[in-house]
Amino acid sequence: MISQDKVRLAAVGDLHCTETSGGQLRPLFAQANESADILLLCGDLTDYGTPAEAHVLAQELDVVRIPKIAVLGNHDFESGQQDDVKRILSEAGVRVLDGDACEIHGVGFAGVKGFAGGFGRRALGPWGESIIKQFVDEAIREVLKLEHALAKLRTSQRIAILHYSPIEATVQGEPIEIYAFLGTSRLEEPLLRYPVTAVFHGHAHRGTLEGKTVNNIPVYNVAKPLLQRSYPEQPGFRIVEIPKAEHVDL
Repeated sequence: MISQDKVRLAAVGDLHCTETSGGQLRPLFAQANESADILLLCGDLTDYGTPAEAHVLAQELDVVRIPKIAVLGNHDFESGQQDDVKRILSEAGVRVLDGDACEIHGVGFAGVKGFAGGFGRRALGPWGESIIKQFVDEAIREVLKLEHALAKLRTSQRIAILHYSPIEATVQGEPIEIYAFLGTSRLEEPLLRYPVTAVFHGHAHRGTLEGKTVNNIPVYNVAKPLLQRSYPEQPGFRIVEIPKAEHVDL
């Protein structure tokens, strides 16, 4: 039952569902369904991004009766069939966001996969070979999609859902050599212009559970392998409670 004064979010990423995952994710989803009001899925939902894997995941999700919101991750793009993955999950009742926004139980959600590029002064710049400029341009496109989605929201409580990290703090624990491939601080920029209540991402399996943006917004790394390693006695998702939101004029 939904509380009168708060909304419970269950968040997890990096499920890496394969064709042989049938029955393995269902218990986790059943627990999330009982523990939360909304389920957030933060990318790498499948392992190789195939329709067959997406169908297995859709079957596992049929125990979830609460609203489901997702973004795709890099693994979901591996086979070039991400549109089919998105369609299959959408048909299973998952709201897959890609530069889109939605409102559920009075809470606004903006979602995008994001991209890589590094953090702070060490972020890759668009200089030199054309392939480097294309790489940076991809990150900028994802940033603009996130900003566009956030600008649509008219609720006092807003949640950003990503796959890649917008801050360095939640990738710490990974080999420093791969930091630049786990996210980019460019994704933090829209969160400064359109402040949110919290940010959820995955991707960094050996990162850090929590961090904050420069404007003190909590960022949660909900990669399933990290959650399971950090809390082996608990279900492999993160519960975050937020106050009920109200519409605001912006």
